[in-house]
Amino acid sequence: MINSYLQNLTIRLSSGIEKLPAEFVERQTKYMLGQLREDGGFAGREGESDLYYTGFGLRSLAILGELYNEPAERAAKFLKSQLSTQTSIIDMLSLVYGAKLVEASSGIDVFADSHEGWRDQLANFLNQLRREDGGFAKTPEGFASSTYHTFLVVLCFELLEIAIPDPDGIVRFLMSRRDDAEGGFREIKASKRAGTNPTAAAIGTLKILNRMDEESADGTVDLIAEMQTDEGGLRANTRIPLADLLSTFTGLLTLADLNAHEEVNLKHIQAFAEALEIKDGGGFQAVSLDPAHDVEYTFYGVGTRALLATLNF
Repeated sequence: MINSYLQNLTIRLSSGIEKLPAEFVERQTKYMLGQLREDGGFAGREGESDLYYTGFGLRSLAILGELYNEPAERAAKFLKSQLSTQTSIIDMLSLVYGAKLVEASSGIDVFADSHEGWRDQLANFLNQLRREDGGFAKTPEGFASSTYHTFLVVLCFELLEIAIPDPDGIVRFLMSRRDDAEGGFREIKASKRAGTNPTAAAIGTLKILNRMDEESADGTVDLIAEMQTDEGGLRANTRIPLADLLSTFTGLLTLADLNAHEEVNLKHIQAFAEALEIKDGGGFQAVSLDPAHDVEYTFYGVGTRALLATLNF
């Protein structure tokens, strides 16, 4: 099987990690291993382990080269305990991709004891999210298709090794969310402006479907280049004054995929990411005013540094 979008991204970021200073890698590895809970999962800033944060924790350990032996065994146990509890597309993606990472790094098959038709069952759930406009909603009860959740569904189909249904319909939906005036893509029909993250989701989907077009690419580059702030990072949209690590990572990844990363100041992006790193103990803040840290934004921080390294910066 050809590696999926997410699997290729993991390989890509892992290659960047190898170029980063050893003390940085050691600090962030220690932080992430310290966030692994007794049950094998990861949690947010409050509450118990859940699939969402576990997904980011496992992705981080994978690119840091630490998802093996005891951490992998503990993570597999947690994922197995969640096989019948996921209720959202985000949870499903976190579960399936987490299981793929654990299997690739340690050989443990999280789904080994699942019933024979588990892939079809998950595919049926995904198909319940399809809407008449060709996109996918957040929940089976949702009315509006979402650019981001359409991307998540496509990622899930790819990881499940199931043919993506009606790719033409997905492309039509994405084109209906393209902002031809400012460039980029909007999240939902009611959105008034395009944003960094829905644009990254749309471009990722078009790349998976091999349906990238010049107009979408040019508009995306124009939009994301406008998102760099005086802080050095990228913001979510033009109405938000602060840059954040999520938008910085997804925006930079999208520009790199379009061979347009030189449209932003990479030195300033690196300085922004470095400023959000917690040097004493590891971890990353989300934004400059953030008083705390978590595994999600640490993934984006480590990922941004690794991505910059792949760009020889």
